[in-house]
Amino acid sequence: MLLRLAITAIILAILAMGIDMGAAARAIATIDLRYLAVVLGLVAVDRAVMILRWILLLRARDIRITTSEATRLFLVSSFVGSFLPAGVGADAARAYGLSRDSASGSDAVASVAVDRLIGIQSLVLTAFIGVLLWPTNQRDWRLPALMGCAVFGCTALFWADTWLRWLVPSHRHDGFFTRRILRLTDAVGRYRGHRGALVHVMAWSLVVQVLRVTQAYLLGLGLGMTVPFGYFLLFMPFALLLLLLPISVSGFGLPQGGIVWMLGPMGVPADQSFALSTLIVLTGLAGNIPGLWLWLRQRREIL
Repeated sequence: MLLRLAITAIILAILAMGIDMGAAARAIATIDLRYLAVVLGLVAVDRAVMILRWILLLRARDIRITTSEATRLFLVSSFVGSFLPAGVGADAARAYGLSRDSASGSDAVASVAVDRLIGIQSLVLTAFIGVLLWPTNQRDWRLPALMGCAVFGCTALFWADTWLRWLVPSHRHDGFFTRRILRLTDAVGRYRGHRGALVHVMAWSLVVQVLRVTQAYLLGLGLGMTVPFGYFLLFMPFALLLLLLPISVSGFGLPQGGIVWMLGPMGVPADQSFALSTLIVLTGLAGNIPGLWLWLRQRREIL
């Protein structure tokens, strides 16, 4: 936590050196509330879709849990994850909660890991669509190649049970850590037999990414930006990938710097792009408020 706080503070301090923070704060305070209201509604929709795709993965593996309990676990873990490493904190909390209530540890982690893997693949595919649609006279093959490698890497993890057993000598398979890793990769590998569910989850994951790009675009309109939707489709997936890196605090710091940097070529002032990045993080955190309410209610019931 201290290391992440330090990294976040350093990045924000560097950004502050070249940004009029007063102007950024005024831009946030004067955003068109109509756009903000629509964005908060879309945040609720994307949370509902994310819960749905996780439930589809749980149903595929016949993990017995009610829809209401899965919803509670997802929302509470999202809130708790706000205080843990970005990108992995909420996932860890969700897997832990599921393992306590409804599934073995390996199956619980596998359901969350597969959900995350498909989420990353859908982000890369969304970025790839953005690259193809953005008008340009010259295309660099290196970026699509990198995207292809990312998709291939995520896909290869579904066969980790096979290639890990090939890479690790057989006499080490019963080791403390190796045995647990193989148990997890076996649980992930079992999803290969549920291709229909995986395709269904991928489709909903693409919906989530489009919703998030649309949220950023609408926030930009609310701030007075004239950047076309196609450019948001191009750069926002990369900003969301930065958000997944476990080095920021609740999404502040590195993702904001990335958004400021990527909006620069479009002529967006740094203070305006920083205001946008802050609003993206804040509206995302607003989506965790239901989890806070459920967590407080749970604690009152225990006490």
